[in-house]
Amino acid sequence: MKKRIAIIMGGYSSEFDISIKSGNVVFKYLDPDKFEAFRVLISKDKWVYVDSEENEHPINRDDFSVYINSEVLKFDCVFNAIHGTPGEDGLMQAYFKLLGIPQTSCDYYQSALTFNKRDLLSVLKPYGIPSAESFYLNLGDEINEDAIVAKVGLPCFVKANKAGSSFGISKVYDRKDLKTAIENAYKEDDEIIIEAFLDGTEVSVGVIKYEGKTKVLPITEIVTYNDFFDYEAKYEGKSTEITPARISKVQEKKVVAMAQKAYDILKMTGYSRSEFIFIGDEPYMLEMNTTPGLTEQSLLPQQAEEAGISLSQLFESAIIEAFAKKG
Repeated sequence: MKKRIAIIMGGYSSEFDISIKSGNVVFKYLDPDKFEAFRVLISKDKWVYVDSEENEHPINRDDFSVYINSEVLKFDCVFNAIHGTPGEDGLMQAYFKLLGIPQTSCDYYQSALTFNKRDLLSVLKPYGIPSAESFYLNLGDEINEDAIVAKVGLPCFVKANKAGSSFGISKVYDRKDLKTAIENAYKEDDEIIIEAFLDGTEVSVGVIKYEGKTKVLPITEIVTYNDFFDYEAKYEGKSTEITPARISKVQEKKVVAMAQKAYDILKMTGYSRSEFIFIGDEPYMLEMNTTPGLTEQSLLPQQAEEAGISLSQLFESAIIEAFAKKG
């Protein structure tokens, strides 16, 4: 009997539209001979199953079921395609854990930790995974430009601590522009991380569970036409993504080992995609994403294709691992 898979998409953050695209690609490529797929839209206003005619059917949040055609439909597994909250910060993971429904992303603790850039980098640093010098601010804190510049220098990056897809990020060259950049970041989150600029080659490394084992995918080099890898560069064609990356064997060996080390240290499951910048041959971690983009053009699918893994195989593997994790 086919497994009923709810593909959750949307969410509560600025990444809503990107998540919808990812979810629809999963829906398109899941093998219909093995799975019965259902699109489930999660938004602040409603949780609904969207059928093939775009009709909406409310989800019962007590048990994540839906009443349709005079029957109660329950799902065997949830495929998480929500970027940002509540799909990438642990909320949905904890909810499905309580309900006993397998889901494809990492567990709730790992999700909450990796979504918080400051906490993630702080946890990994004692394990020998370096990151840029940083300065933290919370909404309401005094903004001391002199202290910030003394700690991280210029230029620097001002980022929302808990946000994805480069929302709320600015590259600051002049001390006088710090306040504006900080205000921009606060539009996305009430916590901020300000990081020193690392001048080097940027790469993205996907790590997944595949056929029961941790697998590091081919590395992608990111070459942006903008000043940095911002929203335009990611989603509007202002960058070139080269897989496999044009890096040395020494660099490749180091970043593969570091990406897998981070994945294993955190006891990750599901997909992850980590970003690094090389300073010489040393990779410095920027962040880890646990529900990365899943469109045909997204980095993780590009890397999987280079590894000989089709989208159908990639998505099926996540479901297999979700059932294995529950067992």
